[in-house]
Amino acid sequence: MLSSVNNAQRQRAIPPIARVPSRAKYEHVIIVTRETELELLKVRFNTTEQAKFYLEHAGQSFTPIEQAHAQYHDTLNQLREMIPRGVKTQIISRKLVPQFTFGENDLVIVVGPDGLVVNTAKYLQQQPIIGVNPDPKKIEGVLLPFTTKKLNDKLADTLRGQSLIQEITMAKAIMNDGQELLAFNDLFIGPKTHTSARYHIEQAGKGEDQSSSGIIISTGAGSTGWMKSIFAGASGIIEALGGEVKMPKEGSRFAWDADFLVYAVREPWPSKTSQSNMVYGVIKPDQPLILDSYMADNGVIFSDGIENDYLKFNAGHAATINIANHKARLII
Repeated sequence: MLSSVNNAQRQRAIPPIARVPSRAKYEHVIIVTRETELELLKVRFNTTEQAKFYLEHAGQSFTPIEQAHAQYHDTLNQLREMIPRGVKTQIISRKLVPQFTFGENDLVIVVGPDGLVVNTAKYLQQQPIIGVNPDPKKIEGVLLPFTTKKLNDKLADTLRGQSLIQEITMAKAIMNDGQELLAFNDLFIGPKTHTSARYHIEQAGKGEDQSSSGIIISTGAGSTGWMKSIFAGASGIIEALGGEVKMPKEGSRFAWDADFLVYAVREPWPSKTSQSNMVYGVIKPDQPLILDSYMADNGVIFSDGIENDYLKFNAGHAATINIANHKARLII
C-alpha cells in the first residue's frame, strides 16, 4: 500500500522551473527541515527493523510512521524539483539553525510543523519565511499556508519579491549581562521547577516585589496559545465566585503585528513581603517590563515552550522585556 501511495505522489510531482525568474530578488533558497518520527526512532533503536519490532510488539502500528516519513521526504523532493535552475539551494536540519549564518537575500522555506517556523524565525533578521505543510490532514498549519502545489504557482513571484508578507511582532528579553532571547509566541520567566519565583517587577514608574509561579509574556501570534489558557482559568475562577467577566472583544487574541505585548503573572502570592497588584498589563516600546531576580538558583527565562532554549535568571540578574527590534516576515 505504501509503495502505491509513493508512486501516485511521484506521478503528481511538480515539474521543475526551467530558469531563474527575471529580476530575481532571492537567488539563494534555504530549506529548513526536521527529523521525522521514523528518523528519531532509528537513532533510538539503531535500525528501522529494530524500531518496527519494538513498536509492533508493544501493540503499535508502524505503518503510519513509515507513511508520514515517506510523505515528508516526497514533499522535500518536490521542493527540490520546483526550485529554478541557477538558484542556489541548501537544506539544513533544525539543529543547525542556531549556528547557521543566513544571508541578507536568502529566502527561507520551512517544511512544517508550525513549531519549526516559530523556532526558525527567531534566528532570522529580515529574511522572509515560506511555511510548507507536508501533511495538511494531520498538521494544523496556522503558520504553514502552502502545500507544494500552492507554492509552485507562486514561487516565481516570490523569488522576484512580489509576494504578500505578514509581519509578526516578536518579544525580546535583554539581560544585564548582555544576553538576549527572542520569542515568536511567548516568554516564560520563573522557576525551572515547581517552586516559587521571587523577583521585583517594575513598569512605567510602578513596582513591587512578587512571589508567583512565573510570568507569561505573549506576542500577538502567541495570544491564542498559552495566554489564552491563562485567560480561561482567570475568567473561570471569577465566574465561579459570582463575578462578571468582561473579556476583550477578541478574547485573548490580538493582531500578529501589534506593537505591544501582553503579560500575566501566574498564581501571584500576596504576603508580608510580596504583593499582587501588577498581575496583568501591556508592554509597549516606551513602557518595557523590568524584572530583578531574587532567586538563588533555578530561575530561567525560556521562549516558545522550549525549556532548553533558556537564559538563567537568578539573583543578580535583571531582565528588560520589550518588543524585538525586527519582526518575523511570513509569506502568505
